[in-house]
Amino acid sequence: MPATHGRKAEGCVTYYADPEATAHDLLNQAVEWTQYARGLAALLADLTHEADAVDCQRMALGLEAMAALMHMGVQCTAQAHVRMCAAPAALYPDSR
Repeated sequence: MPATHGRKAEGCVTYYADPEATAHDLLNQAVEWTQYARGLAALLADLTHEADAVDCQRMALGLEAMAALMHMGVQCTAQAHVRMCAAPAALYPDSR
């Protein structure tokens, strides 16, 4: 995946949640994706501090991967929110 320079990437990541997953499951998955992104950020920071010269193409690739991981976490959180909001409506259909 090349660096995008402010444009939307062609291969945008989309998370398809299991229809049977609960909001709790989705929030756990969101935390997991966020932890992956945090680990990648720490790795990139360590490599940058130790490097004499930084390969911009590889750094951009790593940053794009980190953005994709964070995006997956955001999508999981959004799916969990939708399910939490839909749950009361399903339990109380006349409570508008």
